[in-house]
Amino acid sequence: MKPLLASLLALVAAVWGWDVLNTSYPASAHPLWISRQEALYLSGYLSIALMSLAMFLATRPTWLEAPLGGMDRVYRTHKWAGILAISLAALHWLIEMSDDILKSTIGREGRIPKEKFAGLLKVLRDLAEDIGEWAIYAVLIMLVITLWKKFPYKAWRCLHRAMPVLYLMLAFHAALLAPTDYWAQPAGALLAVLLAVGVYGAFRSLQGSIGRTRQAAGEILAVEQPSPDITTVRCRLDRGWHGHHPGQFAFVTFDEKEGAHPFTIASADQGDRVISFDIKALGDYTGSLAARLQAGQGVRVEGPYGRFDLARCNPHARQIWIAGGIGVTPFLAWLESLQSAPAQAPAADLHYCTRDQASDAFVPRLERLCATLPGIRLHVHGARQGASLTAESLSRSLGSEQQAEVWFCGPSRLADALRSGLDRLGRRLRFHQEAFEMR
Repeated sequence: MKPLLASLLALVAAVWGWDVLNTSYPASAHPLWISRQEALYLSGYLSIALMSLAMFLATRPTWLEAPLGGMDRVYRTHKWAGILAISLAALHWLIEMSDDILKSTIGREGRIPKEKFAGLLKVLRDLAEDIGEWAIYAVLIMLVITLWKKFPYKAWRCLHRAMPVLYLMLAFHAALLAPTDYWAQPAGALLAVLLAVGVYGAFRSLQGSIGRTRQAAGEILAVEQPSPDITTVRCRLDRGWHGHHPGQFAFVTFDEKEGAHPFTIASADQGDRVISFDIKALGDYTGSLAARLQAGQGVRVEGPYGRFDLARCNPHARQIWIAGGIGVTPFLAWLESLQSAPAQAPAADLHYCTRDQASDAFVPRLERLCATLPGIRLHVHGARQGASLTAESLSRSLGSEQQAEVWFCGPSRLADALRSGLDRLGRRLRFHQEAFEMR
């Protein structure tokens, strides 16, 4: 995520800098007025560049999964590109409003003359200026709502559908108000590419065509509730489903009004297009699934996505698999996929962290699956039983082993504690973690 965002910001800064070096200002221009104008251009350019990237990433480009590390990370990049874009848009607006401060401090003398336009172009530029201002107010409200985690997901999702329209308004603003000399320099060429990419993503979103080629319809075969907060849904899909790798996830639509939600596929691919999901009650929607779903109902599944793949484990490194709560689902798919060839299973320590080992519905299933896999050593850590997993206990279990990798799926706070603890102990392990946060 960081290299992609940093590279884009550096590229925009470079073409902006090239324009600055090749721009001649009037001798009477005051340095503060020049600085204000260039800061206005740079903040606006950076904002629309990041917003264009966010709009493109919203199309779920599968070819970016490999370089970015999975669709979960594509979405995390999308999220942070959007947050940074709106923050820079706010800065752009504040710089625009700063002209009154400069007028009161250094006066109007030394202002850079504005470009003169006439006819239709002038009308369009005035319209673009007004549209851009209102769009900035709207995206600022969207940023607040997005960062306010208590805001209902369903309402946020409905409001988020307006983002492609707001982007098109800001793209119109950027294209019309960009300096004329940009279009004869690299700055204009890059801006044109970014706007084209962003407009493509916006129209794909408005058409509702994102992920359409990866969708499969089907029906629910069974709905079970192994524990009060877990709902297991087994589905059979049509021939539009081309299989999955253990550990991947999909966007699942049980109700068209509710829309698609991402869930990890908790079963291995047996070639019969039957897949299952273990869904934890984390909100009103997921908490009511057991009562709302029944066998025979239709379902639509889009995917699979993700790079949390058993095949990507390093065969030369000691395997440490850590699951926290519902984060056990990809490992269930891993273990199930190994049942057909137990001898080929890698040697691994599977640590399952749960609140209560005695009542956890996944523990018996894990024990049953691991019983047939001699290379997999299961460690259950029940917090109520006083058996929490720590970086220190993990380090002791590794002994003098230096080449090891961790595959983690679970609460981010547990991951952060383990990673920081292992770093503090001098254990620099390769750490694979799903960034399973779509909002």
